[in-house]
Amino acid sequence: MKVQLRELEEKDAVGMYEWMSDPTIVCFFRFDASHVSIDSCKAFIKKAKQDVHSKHFAIVDETDWYMGTISLKNINDKDAEYAISTRKCVHGTGVAKQASEQILKMAFEELGLEKVYLNVLANNTRANAFYKKIGFVFTRKEENAFDGKDLNWYEILKENYGK
Repeated sequence: MKVQLRELEEKDAVGMYEWMSDPTIVCFFRFDASHVSIDSCKAFIKKAKQDVHSKHFAIVDETDWYMGTISLKNINDKDAEYAISTRKCVHGTGVAKQASEQILKMAFEELGLEKVYLNVLANNTRANAFYKKIGFVFTRKEENAFDGKDLNWYEILKENYGK
């Protein structure tokens, strides 16, 4: 399956709502997803188009089927924060890896950033393993950072990108 990134569109709200209401996915979020609705997903998509400090993309296949969202947030002239979430039906298929490779290429080659970083709950073993697999390097653990839970911080530097 060939993965593409494109601007989020209102039609993506249904698929976005799917992963945002999946308890096996949202248990690792740092926000309360219990009030998420298709309308709130549509509002996020509309707001994302106006956000000059972040770039949010739909992850789609060649038929334009929405599989998840990937983002560069808090972009400045040196770095940005990476985020990704996909629908459960594409977990383990390589979709997240392909999308991550594309957004990291954009970060380093098009935007000229020096670093992309992320943080993730330390107990999210699947995500921690994925981030290491795609080239992010663990930098530190922040204990009791969120509701008594630890956060792991990762980064990938431009000089190490693609190695």
